[in-house]
Amino acid sequence: MTTAFYSHPDCRGHDMGHGHPECPQRLDAIDDYLLATGLDIALERFEAPLVDLTDVANAHTSGYVAELRDALEHLGGDDSRHAFDPDTCANAGTWAAVQRAAGAAVAATDAVLDGRASNAFCSVRPPGHHATRSETMGFCFFNNVAIAARHALDVRGLERVAIVDFDVHHGNGTEDIIAGDERVLMVSIFQDRLYPFSGGVPLGENMVNVPIPAYTRGAEVRELIEANWMPRLDAFRPQMIFVSAGFDAHREDDLGQLGLVEADYEWMTLRIKAIADRHAKGRIVSCLEGGYNLGALARSVAAHLRVLAGV
Repeated sequence: MTTAFYSHPDCRGHDMGHGHPECPQRLDAIDDYLLATGLDIALERFEAPLVDLTDVANAHTSGYVAELRDALEHLGGDDSRHAFDPDTCANAGTWAAVQRAAGAAVAATDAVLDGRASNAFCSVRPPGHHATRSETMGFCFFNNVAIAARHALDVRGLERVAIVDFDVHHGNGTEDIIAGDERVLMVSIFQDRLYPFSGGVPLGENMVNVPIPAYTRGAEVRELIEANWMPRLDAFRPQMIFVSAGFDAHREDDLGQLGLVEADYEWMTLRIKAIADRHAKGRIVSCLEGGYNLGALARSVAAHLRVLAGV
């Protein structure tokens, strides 16, 4: 079996305007680097389907889904945009992109559970981990990872899943959705006192939040992960692991002030994979979150994928 790679051209149709860091070129940078390095041949590519909105309803309120759909479906084909907050706006291509991003996460979950892939990476946008049950936020509309995790539990019948989030920003939306759900363990690192200025006090006992001071480098981050994540993950014995794979903690990324490099993302993926191999039959679904320096993003995704694909 191989590592499945889910994406779709519709994910490039979402555009929040000139100069916005969460831009369509992020996916181009990843694709170009995978082709240039030959890593692409180790992956099996799939087009992301549109998400079934019944899956979305497992993570978001029905009112929120209906309001978002109504707002996005009625955007015109010109340059008009709808602003949901100062950071998050939509154009005519956003609704399709939102559906493909969540659809990729659900389809990847099914592919891994059905044994059609060992693990999967979803190269999609918009990202999702700031989207709460009932609110867009921080470039995010649907919470792709939370939707996929709930699909694994509520539709596919798993009893325990873990969510690992290593974005530089706290995954407040995911925490809002799954806090208190004893079937889910969420472990995360994020830069302390950075947007969205949350995570210092976990919302539930199933959360392992590890705030990291600004300018911390990889060695210290690895020690914190080893001490805080690994014992809880081993004790929880997840049957599947979902990854909110944000690469904006890279030292070259201007949206954060942490000091990670490609080798740190490789190490984190190895540690995640070790847990998955011990407890989850190797089952991992990883979804792109942040990462806004295009070169650092592409190199870091490649480091992540090399571990997943075993090359």
